[in-house]
This record gives sequence, structure tokens and C-alpha cells, in this order.
Amino acid sequence: MSSEPDTKVQAEFRESFGKGFARRLRAAGKIPAVIYGHGTDPVHVALPGHQVSLLIRRANAVLELDLDGKSQLTLVKDVQKDPVHQVIEHIDLLVVKKGEKVEIEVPIVVVGESAPGTIANLDNTTVTLQAEATHIPEHIEVDVEGLEDGTHITAADLKLPKGSVLIADAELLIVAISVPAATLAAEDEIAEADAEVAAEQSEAAEESASE
Repeated sequence: MSSEPDTKVQAEFRESFGKGFARRLRAAGKIPAVIYGHGTDPVHVALPGHQVSLLIRRANAVLELDLDGKSQLTLVKDVQKDPVHQVIEHIDLLVVKKGEKVEIEVPIVVVGESAPGTIANLDNTTVTLQAEATHIPEHIEVDVEGLEDGTHITAADLKLPKGSVLIADAELLIVAISVPAATLAAEDEIAEADAEVAAEQSEAAEESASE
């Protein structure tokens, strides 16, 4: 992944800090970030805003930074956004090396349609895995095609890509197939109505027989 040109980012060292400087940096189309890990001192940098905003749409994005001509592979660990305007305020980057295994939260994506009349409830939207820093899966698919009411899919049931290892509890519930409560209520009402009709017919039959 690190060899792909669109993951290469030109970063700049920054020595000024504080909210005022950060605002000016963002106004100039750049994002404040800090690089840490592997026992090194934190390094404060500025990243090109538009390019990085596109790259980090992917969960667990790996960026190959160019810092004064030196290449540094980093994993996006945290993205801080303004809660109102959703503007990226700061990014935390973890130093990683090719071949190194990292622990990450990978999104779950449900595919397929469960049995008619049922719905697939996604109990956990992510699962914790260990994977090589340069081969992190974008997401894990869960196929629910044709699954019946009462079916449970746990973390142990997930089909993981080669090189990925499950860190989460194997019994963690990922997807549960069920019949919507509204459907059950409607079925109960129909059953009660049918029972009432049957009772009335039975009473009518008994009255007719006694005449």
C-alpha cells in the first residue's frame, strides 16, 4: 500500500503551537498533526488538507510522509474534528514499519439479504484485529444471504483476510438475525383474530347442533 502514489504526502515540520497558530494553519488549507511511536519523541507536522482529507476517509489509512526528503510510514490513529462544522482539527499519526503488525479496529460491512420477513441487526460496527501495517483490510464483510430468524454471527465466524488475526473476543456478537417486533405484533393480532373467529364459529356450530 505504501508504494501507491496517492498515499505519499508532503509533510512540513512545524515549531509553532497553540490554538491561534492551528487556526491560521487550517485557514491556509493545512492540518496540524503529530507523529509518535517506536520510542521516538513526538514530531509536530503540517499536512496538506485536501489530499489528507480524502485519504483518511478510509479507516486505518496508512500515509507515507515525505519529511525533508526522508520517508516515514505512519498509521492514522486518531482524527479530531470540530463537532459542529466537522472540520479536521488535528490528526495523530503512529510510526509503523513495513511488515510490522499493528492492532486496529476494522469496520464491519453487511452484505446480502436475510430470509424474507427478517432483518440483520449489526450489534458491533467494528472488530479488533491484528494485521500488517501495510496490509490492513479496509473492512470485513459479513454475508447474511438467506439466514433465518435466530441466527447469530460472532467474531469467531468472520472470514478474515490472509495475515489478519482476531484480537476481539471470539464470542463477540456481530450480527443477529431477527423478525421485527412490529411484524411479530401484527402476527399475534392476526392469530388472535383467527382464534376469535374460530371460537365464534365453534359456538355457532354448537348452538345449531342443540336446536
